[in-house]
Formats: sequence, C-alpha cells, structure tokens
Amino acid sequence: MLDNVPFLPYLISAFIGIGLAAATGFRIFLPMFAVSLASYMGWIPQNENFQWLSGLPTLIATGIAMIVEILAYYIPFVDHLLDTISIPLATIAGSVMFASQFTELGTFPQWALALIAGGGTAAAISSGFAGTRAASTATTGGFGNSVVATTETAGAGLMSFLALAAPVIAFVVAVLLLIAVFVFGRKLLRKFRNFNADKNTKTISVEAIDRKHLE
Repeated sequence: MLDNVPFLPYLISAFIGIGLAAATGFRIFLPMFAVSLASYMGWIPQNENFQWLSGLPTLIATGIAMIVEILAYYIPFVDHLLDTISIPLATIAGSVMFASQFTELGTFPQWALALIAGGGTAAAISSGFAGTRAASTATTGGFGNSVVATTETAGAGLMSFLALAAPVIAFVVAVLLLIAVFVFGRKLLRKFRNFNADKNTKTISVEAIDRKHLE
C-alpha cells in the first residue's frame, strides 16, 4: 500500500538525511564513517555522484578522523579550540550527508535543501553543545567537559544508527533535539550570564573592601 505513495521515497530520504545531519552536529566524522562503512559493505546504495563515500580510501580517512576527533575532545583547551571550527564544519558535513540522500533531485534544489535542512540541523545541535561545554567550563572549571564529550559521542553514534536503521525514529529524535537545544540553550545561557554577573559582583565587592581597608 505504501509503495503506491509517490512521495514516500523522498520522505524516507528526508528522514535519513535529517538523522545523519543531526549526528554530525554531535561529531563530524562519526556519521560520515558510518555512512562510508554501510556503503562499502553494500548495506545502503549510493548514487554515482556519491560513490566516493563507499570507497576504501574514504572509509579509512573518515575512520582515522573519527578516532582523532573523539579523543581530541577529552584534551583540555583543545576541545574549546575544536568548538570554534565545529559549527561551520558540522554545517558542511550535515549538508553533504543530507544531499547524499536526495540524489533524485536536481543539483540546485538538492543542495539548497541540504544546506537549509541538513546544514541548519547540524549547526543548531553543534552550537547547542558548544554552549554547553562553555557553561561546563565556567561552572565546573572544565571537570564536567568529559561528560559533555562522552554524551556527544554517544549521541552521534545513536543518531547515525537510527538514521540508517530506523529513519522515522531518527527524524523524531532530531526534532526533539532541536527543540531541546532551543529551550534548554536559552536557559543555560541565562544561567551562564547570571553566574558571570554574580562573579563580577563578588569581585567588585572584594575590591571595595580592600580599598576601604587601605584607606
């Protein structure tokens, strides 16, 4: 019955694309490695324009990059350095992952939709967790950053698996993640600002007391 629905393949492709884009918002190379591995093993087909994803060089390159990226987020200072470039890179990776699922469309609508839906999803999730790491550093002195890094890696792995195995569920989870990033991101930003304001107030109070004693 569902086979007679003309737009069903596009809908499934959209669900897979959004799921993979959401995964790149957590980790850039893990979902790319997952797609490359699945294509290389013949589990999912690839259009001729994206045959490079199923090649052995891509599989090896994304595998090495995935391991380096995961481990780098556990290194102090390096994790924040990566956050400065993760959002634009996630946007690009999310767009590519989304576009790889819409090969039936023309070039312009394919990449326009990929940049808006795929790139936008990846950028939103990536910026949300970058803000979480910044707040973690400010409130825990960086001790909570490893928890954030582990959560991101787990999220990337889960979303990659769901996108390829259960795309409808992946789409629903991605939408919930975007809502969570918007809602909790604003709350986290407010708490972060209040924390800095309280810190500045205490600093000013200490300086005032010191001046009074000196006088």
